[in-house]
Amino acid sequence: MHFEEILYHEDGPIGTITLNRPDDGNMFTAKMCHEIRDCINEIRRETRTRVIVITGAGDRFFCTGGRKDGMEDSLLYAGVLPTLEMYESIDRLQKPVIASVNGYAVGGGNVLQVVCDLTIAKESAVFRQVGPMVGSFDAGYGTWYLEDLVGKKRAKDIWYRNPKISAREALEMGLINKVVSDNELKDATRAYALEIAQRGAVALASVKSAFNARHGGVSGLSRMSHDLLLRGYLETDEHAELAAAFAERREPDASKFGH
Repeated sequence: MHFEEILYHEDGPIGTITLNRPDDGNMFTAKMCHEIRDCINEIRRETRTRVIVITGAGDRFFCTGGRKDGMEDSLLYAGVLPTLEMYESIDRLQKPVIASVNGYAVGGGNVLQVVCDLTIAKESAVFRQVGPMVGSFDAGYGTWYLEDLVGKKRAKDIWYRNPKISAREALEMGLINKVVSDNELKDATRAYALEIAQRGAVALASVKSAFNARHGGVSGLSRMSHDLLLRGYLETDEHAELAAAFAERREPDASKFGH
């Protein structure tokens, strides 16, 4: 896969997406959002990788939000950064996604790590939501998912006051999972991903779908039933008998139902 604003690399069962605009804080552009979405959709169709890592290029920035440069001046969808498509693709992917936070995770960059299944960060990483300070906000993934992690009162404080949060503070409040020294982040992320990659892929997919069904509404429930439960149902005697009876234009043998 070839991209212009992200890098993609596979290391055994680990696929790593790197936001590759370090001279601009690894900020999202419309192109980057679409490239992340497209990359994840390609990952969804292969079984080589079992865990995905998202990180930023360089050693200062994970991601510091988004830029609308070059986008249409419109109140319609064309004038809005397509971040939701990116977040949704992470949610839909049936593989665990780890955010490896290598620096500042600000604005949409913090929302990105919140949406990922797990987060490991280096000691000097900083987390912050700045929307109300800069005339912006995220009233979906950035609020609901954040509330799940840190609780409603603390989530409101993060959005209303926009404090800078150190990696250690983020760990204590449940915003992230692990903190390691700055020079250990790459190796620690790989070890973290390899440990998860040893678990059952179908079991992990099922657990992730169960978590996501809570916020996913009909989409979340459909993902669980269609991608996971239906796959098991297609192996049953009931399915085989009903399919055969339909094809043979006969009444099905109900004694084979429920086995």
